[in-house]
Amino acid sequence: MTTRILEYEIFNDSMKELLENISNLDKVHIVSGNPEVLFNGLQNSVLLDNFTSKMSVIIPDGVGTVICSKIVKQPVKEKIAGVEVMDNIVKKCEKENKGIYLLGSTKKTVDMCNINLRTKYRKLNILGSHDGYFEIDDCEKILKDIEKVKPEILFVAMGCPRQEIFISKYMDRLPCKVFMGVGGSFDIIAGNVKRAPRWMIKLGIEWLFRVVKQPFRITRLSNIFKFILLVIKDKHKSK
Repeated sequence: MTTRILEYEIFNDSMKELLENISNLDKVHIVSGNPEVLFNGLQNSVLLDNFTSKMSVIIPDGVGTVICSKIVKQPVKEKIAGVEVMDNIVKKCEKENKGIYLLGSTKKTVDMCNINLRTKYRKLNILGSHDGYFEIDDCEKILKDIEKVKPEILFVAMGCPRQEIFISKYMDRLPCKVFMGVGGSFDIIAGNVKRAPRWMIKLGIEWLFRVVKQPFRITRLSNIFKFILLVIKDKHKSK
C-alpha cells in the first residue's frame, strides 16, 4: 500500500483506494508529495515528524515522485494530483452534506474560488473562508472561526512549506477530519490559472506547462532535482 522513498511512506494505490482509505481515518493530513514538498520536509524537523506520522498520507503528486518510486523499484500505481484529490473530496462532501473551509491565497481568489465551487456544486456546504495573509503564530481569530463552524475538511492554499507548517502546528487543535495543503488549486478553481492540457498531464510534463505560464517557478525546480539525487544516492548506498 506504500512505497518507501527515503524517510517517507508514499501511498501507491489508486485514487479510489485513497478516498476509501482516508474516509476510514479519524484525522488525516493529505500531503501532496511532490519532490519539492518532500525535500522541504527533510529540511524541517516539524514537517518531517508530521509527514511521517500515522496521521499523514503522502500522495505521489508529481512526476518526480513517480520517477523516484521507479528508482527504488517500488513503482506507484499512478500519479495522484492534489487538485484532483481536492475535487473528489469536494464531490463527496456535497453528496454527504459535509462542510468545508477554504484558507489561503488572496481574498479576491478565495472569494472567487468560493463562488465557482458553489456554482459547480450547488449543494456544497462551504462553512467559511479566509485569505492566507496572516501570521501563522498569531492567527487566533481564524482558528476560533474554524473551531466555531467545525468543518469536516480544511483546504489550505498558502504554498509550500507555509501551508504544511500551518497544518502541522494546528492539526491537533482544530476539529477537522481532513487537512490538505492544496498549493495553487484555489487559483485553478478561481480561473486565474489553467491546468496543462490533458496530453501534457498524461506525458508527465505538466510541470513544464506551469513553468512556461509562471516563470518564477523555475527557481523551484532545483529542489526537485536535489530530491531525486538524494534518492539515487540512497539507493546506491543501500546496495
